[in-house]
Amino acid sequence: MQSTAFIVGIFEFVLLLFSLSFHECAHAWMASRLGDQTARLQGRITLNPMVHVDPIGTLLIPALAIFGPFMGFNFFSGFLIGWAKPTPVITRNFQKIVRDDNLTTLAGPVSNLVLVAAAFAGLVVVCFAVPGGRALVHANLSGGLAIGSGLQPLVLLALLAIEVNLSLFFFNLLPFPPLDGSRVLRNMLPYGAVQVFDRINIWISYLLMIVVGGFILRLLIGPSLGLIFTALMSI
Repeated sequence: MQSTAFIVGIFEFVLLLFSLSFHECAHAWMASRLGDQTARLQGRITLNPMVHVDPIGTLLIPALAIFGPFMGFNFFSGFLIGWAKPTPVITRNFQKIVRDDNLTTLAGPVSNLVLVAAAFAGLVVVCFAVPGGRALVHANLSGGLAIGSGLQPLVLLALLAIEVNLSLFFFNLLPFPPLDGSRVLRNMLPYGAVQVFDRINIWISYLLMIVVGGFILRLLIGPSLGLIFTALMSI
């Protein structure tokens, strides 16, 4: 069981690297489409994780969350979160600054929903098109592993992709700087409130993420995963 959990942890880590790269690539692509080529010129429209990696948000925090329990460190257990190097955006290059900035910002979380939908669709295809596929998916949903099945790694990856990207979707919509949700909120505030908002200390923001954000994420992720997994079990 220990070795199985470790393998699942490696799968989660690889998925997180890809999902964060996809997220930042979506920001860069949308900014480019709307007129700001800053990120494109810096090579950020790519899925190469080396371009997007942030030492703390992409490596340290996720590694502690995934592999910490093997060493008795459970502070980050419960859900997998992380962040990549922010995508550079110069808003004055947009034609409609607020609208285009919001679209560029929301492209990241939406990209995570796209990955959730793709993983879900893949599992539906396995259920209907692969002999024994329904039983394989249901076994994984129940916490079991179908040893000897060639599709086992792919099914497990798809289920983990749903969990990881759903966590990233909700996490990035939290209204705490420097997360995507905070940028959308900032664009809605009057000028005076923006000045106060911009002076929020980054360490206060991190504390809010851990204390308040963790509570909000648990309220949102659990029921959302429950709906998705119930839909798969009903197939």
